[in-house]
Amino acid sequence: MAVVIGYIPDEYGEAALAHGIAEAQRRGTGVVVVNSTKGDALVDRRYLGEDGKVTLEEQLTASGVEHELRQTMGRDIADEILAVAKEVAADAIVIGIRHRTPVGKLIMGSVAQRVIIDATCPVIAVKPG
Repeated sequence: MAVVIGYIPDEYGEAALAHGIAEAQRRGTGVVVVNSTKGDALVDRRYLGEDGKVTLEEQLTASGVEHELRQTMGRDIADEILAVAKEVAADAIVIGIRHRTPVGKLIMGSVAQRVIIDATCPVIAVKPG
């Protein structure tokens, strides 16, 4: 089993990564970091390039936890995170969240909201700082 971390290369992803590593260390397990894209844009800033992968791998190695990085592409990012969590029988999922207005949530949906509602394991939602 492992802690699944939903990761994007920004302050929210870094908060999720730090908390996910700490949770894995507390549980004595590893992490599976999921960096996903819908694949519907020529450039997706949330999807790691080669330099970003190297930096993330260095952070994970320095943490001392067993780790795996998965980059997925699918129609829905929440579905990708949930599928990985199901596949590895995750102990928990850790995601970074940002403040959104009620109208923003209604119009645009929310990956975090979908993960929290649909996950079959505990979800830890964290904010930067």
